[in-house]
Amino acid sequence: MKYVLFFISILCTFQGIAQQKSYLGTPPPAGAKLYLDGSKESLHEHWTYWNGPRLSATLPIKWPETIDPIDGKKAISSNDPAGAGGKYGAADIVTKDEFRDFQAHIEFLVLKEGGNSGVYLQNRYEIQILDGDYGLHGMAAVINEKLPDVQAYNGVGNWNAYDIYFQAAKFEGGKLKEKAKVTVFFNGVKIHDQVSIQQVWGGPNSGLDGGNDGGKGITDRPGGLKLQAEGHDVLYRNIWIKALNP
Repeated sequence: MKYVLFFISILCTFQGIAQQKSYLGTPPPAGAKLYLDGSKESLHEHWTYWNGPRLSATLPIKWPETIDPIDGKKAISSNDPAGAGGKYGAADIVTKDEFRDFQAHIEFLVLKEGGNSGVYLQNRYEIQILDGDYGLHGMAAVINEKLPDVQAYNGVGNWNAYDIYFQAAKFEGGKLKEKAKVTVFFNGVKIHDQVSIQQVWGGPNSGLDGGNDGGKGITDRPGGLKLQAEGHDVLYRNIWIKALNP
């Protein structure tokens, strides 16, 4: 009997691990498009440098293809030489497609302590990636506006996933009527629930509308999903996006 209980315990443990990791390797659902599978081919096909005021990189994209330390598969590193020293906006990449409302899945791995990058929704609003910091500028924060409700980060050297549901700002007659909202699941845990995003942070070098009225002058135009280069080894793979009806 004790052996039966032992094997049941082991089985439950493995089932628990499987449940905990079910947010990784999630395939694109119907209507979604895979934008990054970890290969340089998908990188060059679906992404380009963001042509902002601080851009200093030149095509083709210099984000290197590498092998991730967990399962030996391909991944793309954000460590573009042009972004060395934390010069955000110098080598950020953005999808060639642009979006209004959308659902996105992004898998990332911070390779070294202090690793820094970021996911920009509509090339405007940042969901931060920063190892070792849980402040308003830290890991999984809606940058400068809201802390995550739960600390769900898996730590350095492990894969993580953001599942994001984004509602674009709404306009009537050319005037802003409703600010953008975002819901985020981090490693399967809801950390932001319909959070209203107030502005673009970081100035014109950070993204669309960053230079309009101090980042508060949001315009009614779509934007791509952007990944930030700051001279750190943050790896990305399995990024898919599904456009949603308002």
